[in-house]
Amino acid sequence: MIVEDSLVVRELLRYIVSKDPRLELVAAVASGEEALAAIAGARPDVISMDIRLPGIDGLETTRRIMAERPTPIVVVAGAVEDAGLHISMNALRAGALSVVEKPVATTHAGYEVVANEICTQLRIMAQVPVIRRRSIGSEWNARNGLAAPASVPVPASALGQQPAMLGIAASTGGPPALARVIGALPKDFPLPILLVQHMGPAFMDGFAGWLDSVVPLPVAIARDGERAEAGRVYVAPGDRHLELGSNCILRLIDSAPVSGQRPAATVLFRSMARQLGASGLGVLLTGMGEDGALGLADMHAAGAQTVAEDESTAVVYGMPAAAVRLGAARAVLPLDRVAPHLLRLAMPGGATGGAP
Repeated sequence: MIVEDSLVVRELLRYIVSKDPRLELVAAVASGEEALAAIAGARPDVISMDIRLPGIDGLETTRRIMAERPTPIVVVAGAVEDAGLHISMNALRAGALSVVEKPVATTHAGYEVVANEICTQLRIMAQVPVIRRRSIGSEWNARNGLAAPASVPVPASALGQQPAMLGIAASTGGPPALARVIGALPKDFPLPILLVQHMGPAFMDGFAGWLDSVVPLPVAIARDGERAEAGRVYVAPGDRHLELGSNCILRLIDSAPVSGQRPAATVLFRSMARQLGASGLGVLLTGMGEDGALGLADMHAAGAQTVAEDESTAVVYGMPAAAVRLGAARAVLPLDRVAPHLLRLAMPGGATGGAP
């Protein structure tokens, strides 16, 4: 189902979908109200969602759909509107799975790339099982029949060498998961944080700005040659790998994609294994595919602490599952338990708390 108020864009999306034999259009509506009214009869496998809608906007429409009739949602957004990008990121937090650029005219040089990405995302996300949105803690409780603890005891033997840096990566379902984990870390968190999130290059600045607005720690796109400082979050830019160099210097490189991704989590984690050895700390969260698993395995082999998100909370249990299969994760934890675990490792004796 297409939800788009602009007749021109709606017809262009209709055309793009019609050209892909693996997609079938069941409805095309111009407002959130129409979408909510049509969804029961249309029963779409996936929804293309505009954010700037008259009346009920795309964010509220996403919230209602995920609460009442959970369906995979792909946000189709303009890439240059800061306010629109912020709303798009909040839609991801509300349950949408990914965000892609709005299509441009068929005569535009970038049309084929944008059209192909839209169809690819719609096909992939249609396969993702979704559930009614609840808080992560209550979801974990319901699935496991007990309360998620506020803190996670870490045996002294597991603490090992004091971590010097945290690397964290995610793909599908990543923005809300990252906000949950990083948002639970205090302003005096003693480690630099290097972050890889798979997302279209046009949206990375908006993603970093949104994350900066919802977590206590300062967040910015990483710059080549800058030194990573404690208590700051450095986001890999769109379409460039982020590596850790010597003396905590960040490097941005244009080498080939790894596991189909650039930036790739495996590139980041492998550089941390080389530079930090046992003093690295790596976390792999929700995401489709296997990126990050091999890199996390390298960190594990170097003696670093490594964490993979548990299947019970992962939106897509692809990347963390690959790490678990490789034996690359020293800890496999539901999302609400990741931040307390990181605090115990990074601030032994001084951290309590959990996710807010």
